[in-house]
Amino acid sequence: MTSPLTSVQGTLALQLTPLTEPPTERPERSGTGADVIEIGRSRRRELELWATRFTQAAVEIVGGDRPAHQLVRWATPVVFADLKRRAELVARSGGHRPGEARVQPVHPKVVGVHTCFVSDDVAEASLHVRYGPRSRAVAARFERHEGRWMCTALDFS
Repeated sequence: MTSPLTSVQGTLALQLTPLTEPPTERPERSGTGADVIEIGRSRRRELELWATRFTQAAVEIVGGDRPAHQLVRWATPVVFADLKRRAELVARSGGHRPGEARVQPVHPKVVGVHTCFVSDDVAEASLHVRYGPRSRAVAARFERHEGRWMCTALDFS
């Protein structure tokens, strides 16, 4: 006994006939991204600018263009120690000392930032860093302590 041919085969349900009409509903966009709490535009912009500056300095530290002590006030001891360790490893492999402002053919540049506010004083960010034609992602967590943002976690991908 043969079964009739259907447009559903196996476990994937595929619609094989083309859609000719435009969608009837547009998804609503709130503009808040994945925030857990509502946050104002000025507060978000403040953090995005700060996160961009912090991350720009961090990638310059790791690359050897900037001394690590410039971020000691803005990072927890764990994050600061990791930045120093990364800078020393890169310097060792490149045959220079960390923070010497060496001449590189390509300088890193933070080109994008997306933030998610977990609370009024805690936010997470994903940042896009360009190294010439190459890209790298950086994830960070920032917490407000005594009126200023501090980096409490930093992960290079």
